[in-house]
Amino acid sequence: MPMPIKAVFFDMGGTIDTFRYTRDYRIANAHYFRECLQREGVSLNFTDEQIADLITERISDYHRWNRASHIELPSSEIWSKYIFHDLEANPAVFEKIGEELSLLYEIKYYLREPRPEVPAVLQAIKEMGLRIGCVSNTPSIGQVPHNLTEYGIREYFDPIVLSSEYGRRKPDPSIFYYAARQANLPTSACAFVGDKINRDILGARRAGYRLAVQIRHIYDDGDPDTGAIPDAVINSMDELLPILEQAMREDKIKTHKHNGHRIKAIFFDAGDILYFRPQKNQNLNRFLEGKVTSKTPDFEVEAKRIRDLAFSGKLARHEYYRALLHLYGLTDPEVVKEGMEAISLDDDTVAIPEGVPETVNKLKERGFILGIITDTAMPFARKLNWFDQHGFGRLWDVIISSKELGVRKPDPSMYKEAISQTGIRVDEAVFVGHKTSELEGARAIGLKTIAFNYDADARADVYLDKFEDLLCIPLLSDLQD
Repeated sequence: MPMPIKAVFFDMGGTIDTFRYTRDYRIANAHYFRECLQREGVSLNFTDEQIADLITERISDYHRWNRASHIELPSSEIWSKYIFHDLEANPAVFEKIGEELSLLYEIKYYLREPRPEVPAVLQAIKEMGLRIGCVSNTPSIGQVPHNLTEYGIREYFDPIVLSSEYGRRKPDPSIFYYAARQANLPTSACAFVGDKINRDILGARRAGYRLAVQIRHIYDDGDPDTGAIPDAVINSMDELLPILEQAMREDKIKTHKHNGHRIKAIFFDAGDILYFRPQKNQNLNRFLEGKVTSKTPDFEVEAKRIRDLAFSGKLARHEYYRALLHLYGLTDPEVVKEGMEAISLDDDTVAIPEGVPETVNKLKERGFILGIITDTAMPFARKLNWFDQHGFGRLWDVIISSKELGVRKPDPSMYKEAISQTGIRVDEAVFVGHKTSELEGARAIGLKTIAFNYDADARADVYLDKFEDLLCIPLLSDLQD
């Protein structure tokens, strides 16, 4: 049974406003970039035509890369590594003016106009009692707030989530999960409206949003606009209102009682519960064979230290790989590169325990809120990719990642964040895990616990021999009095 809709998130460009450009328009505004650089002592020895064409061409190169990687680089790196990489300029210059250049690109290189019906539609959505947010792919931190203020609608939007701040771009589902977490809502209580199927609709679908609505926009960026099917396609924002009204009428009829279950939400650890690595460190061990290594005396202590840093988001994953290889005494750049590839391959070699896809799907059908609380050094979208391949990647209402929160289980904030986002009481949820410490952490805040594939000394309310036993344990079938 779907969650009641409580929030509507909008894309910005092509959705809240329309945008377009011509070469002549960009040529006329090229002087803004020249003047910005000149203030920092950097000369652009190009004509306005050359500046306009150069920026257009090299931004396209950057977009090809970030659309494939789903990574949004900081503005300083976009302009120093992609746009003006051949200028003899101190990198510190772009640290200073990178954001200004990105803002100029967004507001001086495109003709933007708000859809005229948007203010009235936003007011109507607000009067429905729904929260309103924005999720936008943009290299600039300031552009979306600037334009929303210019259009007189800034007050409606909270939260505003930007790829330039978050670091990942739509359609990566992680930015959609992050937006829902900023609104303190499960994704199944959110609707999304955007113009691009390959970014907006696909990303919202993968993150489990209740509704994904496409609004038509004539701008064509050249990418095939495919990958998902929207719940509705509209030409004007006015057409959104009856869609939301119908969904809210359905919510009132269904009165979302979770089929009467006393337990309403089930949170899972990911590794060794929803997936496992059948041949752990196989590629790393094969790589190390024949290499002359010299482990540091405190190898185990240091390995744990850097692993904790990586899993709490304080050390980039590939820097963690590099640091680990240095602990083996390996420093030659080519050897280290080979070793990093081996570790990455180990990380991506996973299997799904028997019964997991079928069981998770059936739990969703029974009306349970489903969440993942995971310690991870990688963007969790990669884990969702594994789950997608086995038919259970788009069922999750909440994903809590150590990399994003900056702490690891059994820190209580990991579990409390999941409870807060679902809006239920702690005694209405269970945690399914395997590590003794993580089960203890869940129990310490009042969660019921279920152990699967568990440590020998693990304590839990229920122990599972087979994952599919989740479907028949009394803890998940008790009805309210």
